[in-house]
Amino acid sequence: MDLYDLFLQHPVVTTDSRSCPEGSIFFALKGDNFNANAFAADALSKGCSYAVIDDESYATDQRFIVVPDVLTTLQELATRHRSSMPAKIIGITGSNGKTTTKELIAAVLKERYEVLYTQGNLNNHIGVPLTLLQLRPHHQLAIIEMGANHPGEIKLLSSIARPDFGIITNVGKAHLEGFGSLEGVKRTKAELYQFIADKGLAVFIHQGNPHLLEMAETAGIEEDKRIYYLLGTTDDPASVYGEVISNNPLLKMSCNTGEEFEVQTQLIGSYNAENVLAAVTIGQFFGLTNDEIRRGLEAYSPSNNRSQLTITAHNRLVVDAYNANPSSMQAAIQNFSLFDENARVLILGDMLELGNDSPTEHQAILQLLENKGFTQVYLVGNEFKSCKTDFPRFANVTELQEHLTAHPLRNCLILIKGSRGIQLEKIIPFV
Repeated sequence: MDLYDLFLQHPVVTTDSRSCPEGSIFFALKGDNFNANAFAADALSKGCSYAVIDDESYATDQRFIVVPDVLTTLQELATRHRSSMPAKIIGITGSNGKTTTKELIAAVLKERYEVLYTQGNLNNHIGVPLTLLQLRPHHQLAIIEMGANHPGEIKLLSSIARPDFGIITNVGKAHLEGFGSLEGVKRTKAELYQFIADKGLAVFIHQGNPHLLEMAETAGIEEDKRIYYLLGTTDDPASVYGEVISNNPLLKMSCNTGEEFEVQTQLIGSYNAENVLAAVTIGQFFGLTNDEIRRGLEAYSPSNNRSQLTITAHNRLVVDAYNANPSSMQAAIQNFSLFDENARVLILGDMLELGNDSPTEHQAILQLLENKGFTQVYLVGNEFKSCKTDFPRFANVTELQEHLTAHPLRNCLILIKGSRGIQLEKIIPFV
């Protein structure tokens, strides 16, 4: 039987032999340190109906489906399924803010449509097909997040998801170890624009970002395929625009879609203003009223250590500890400097995957902290520990936990920001 026909009869897939829903199909993906072909029989015994493998020596009966390459098969199956479903696909990528923007867009569109969207951080060559395989006939729209740390990855993900619409939130100095330079970042992110130029319907572009405008031009995005939004004001009647009303610490905005309305978000940080406007723009494009857009935005509450306000027994925390690169770190520090608080503390972790640029970029962050006049700063990670500074430095979270146990912080507003690998969220119980 054709694999896709089999999938339609068993429309749940798993790549984890520890999680095998009854009747599902197990895909035996290889990792750097394991060969999941060896777990296929175990998956079948736990409830899977079939196992897709690429080593025939593990096949013992007709429940094993042998293919040349399991990952390629998974991706091809996802593309075929995506093509057979009615939902329009919105592809989203960017150096910063793509996950928050995805969540905001979903929150808005759910006010009127049946929406599927990337859960967690399933935004790579495995996560994207797994998300697409969750499409069902009732879904009207799907928001597919696409991450990348090497050239060509957005091109691959676009070829799998085949988005009808695209949005790049921004480009910055992220994953420089893999991209080599900001120009490398721009070329890779622009692969989404290139797909839309060739096969898609429209892109949503922040008109105030010269990088995005240049990338759209280079990719050949025609003017009638560009849907603009702008942080600021504009006389262009076709553009959605808006401004920050307040940010103390939750972001409140004025938005204009032809009519003005205000949105009180549950997000920390003026750097989220563009993300909010992207969701407003996409909501308007798909016919939602301003009331529906406002309702969706105001209902969204971050819970993923991104732009999140957390109140503890002793302090207020601005938690943005899921990821960090020079662009997002600078934005977070700039935003934090605007808060009118007597006791402001920064707990900052290393920015990872910056390659040879790492020492320079970390030293630049320290210079920014000094320029802003911050005095109470705790730095975590080997990159910061190698820098020249008088701020206290800790090799890891455990060292800082011990310090904060002996020297507790009280009645402070605390920014917690760092790359995921530093695990700064483990600091929260200690503040």
